[in-house]
Amino acid sequence: QVQLVESGGGSVQAGGSLRLSCTPSGDSTDCMGWFRQAPGKDRERVAMVDSDNTWYADSVKGRFTISKDNAKNTLFLQMNSLKPEDTAMYYCVARRPGYRCNSAAEFHYWGQGTQVTVSS
Repeated sequence: QVQLVESGGGSVQAGGSLRLSCTPSGDSTDCMGWFRQAPGKDRERVAMVDSDNTWYADSVKGRFTISKDNAKNTLFLQMNSLKPEDTAMYYCVARRPGYRCNSAAEFHYWGQGTQVTVSS
């Protein structure tokens, strides 16, 4: 089993920046990423990373950067040029070893979420 603990959410004005962190504990993971869900909207995949590739939703390309510090075993999401439409609960996700980001497999582990609020 893996537990994912997110941090770094908060409130910021449009144009500002936030950095989300996610620290997994327990078993190892492969592909990791971030989803978000705003009230009344469908859940949206935001970004993913494994040892070979990164992937971003079109809505965040050029503004968000996903990275993983293997020494600290921590996943990051640097969010710049934030917009009010980025307001959502952000969830850290991970797949079991062997499930890369180009797999269609579900994400096996989910964090509790961290709230990001962007005001205009």
